[in-house]
Parts: sequence; structure tokens; C-alpha cells
Amino acid sequence: MSLIPRGKAFDPFSLDLSDPFDGFPFGSGGISSFFPSFPRASSETAAFAGARIDWKETPEAHVFKADVPGLKKEEVKVEVEDGNVLQISGERNKEQEEKTGTWHRVERSSGKFLRRFRLPDNAKADQIKAAMENGVLTVTVPKKEVKEPEVKSIQISG
Repeated sequence: MSLIPRGKAFDPFSLDLSDPFDGFPFGSGGISSFFPSFPRASSETAAFAGARIDWKETPEAHVFKADVPGLKKEEVKVEVEDGNVLQISGERNKEQEEKTGTWHRVERSSGKFLRRFRLPDNAKADQIKAAMENGVLTVTVPKKEVKEPEVKSIQISG
């Protein structure tokens, strides 16, 4: 007797894991198990929902780099809310299913993403620049010049 179902091979790198609590009344759906009205992330959007973004501060600017592979610049939005909240959002649409052929695996994710960052006081929000190259969105937020406080020495009498 084989442990591997007929027609399927063991894939050690597969993320297709069975849920040991599937079918139990409490399930393993995270917060959705305890609060049924809380929306549950679907597997088709879960991987793309949290786009990976790096934030680096240089002496001249704050630089945000977001991995958005396969998206065109028209499918990504960069906005500033309330003058100090940087918002990066976008959507990857699911490909239309073809009537011919059999899908063996669908791993590329689709769906929307939205990330927000509160900009520090030294950010020049009115001079933000964005560029996209090879699936990486780079948003550059210039910094205001830090002025050294003027120190005036006071003569002490007496």
C-alpha cells in the first residue's frame, strides 16, 4: 500500500498543506473561527495582499521599494493622504480561465494590495517621485534640510 495517492507525486517544496483541524467546530481559520463575521482571506489573494515593501532612510530622502512583479505602472497607485500618509496600492487581475487544458497548479496570486506609511515630519510630501523598473516600484520622498539651532552666548554679569 502506498502513502502517495495514485497519479500524485510527493513534492517536498509544496505549500499545499492539509489542515489537521479541518472539520472541527472551531476550525483553524484564525480570527474567523472566533468571529464568523470577520472576513476570511481567500487563498487566491492572501499571498499578494501584503506586498513586500522596504523603507530605507538616506541623508537626502526616505526610499520605499515595493516588489510588484508582473504589474504595469497603470495598475499601481501612489498617493499622499492628509499630507503625511504615503499610500501604495494596486491590483493584479486573475487570468481568464481557458476551456482547454488542465491546470495542475496555480501558484501566482491575484488580488488587491494596500500599504500605508506615516511619513516623518522631515518629509517633503509635495516632492515625492515614483518610478517602476523590472517589477520594483521605487518611491522617493525627499527630506527637509535640518537647520542647526542658532546658539547665542549670553554674557553673565557680576
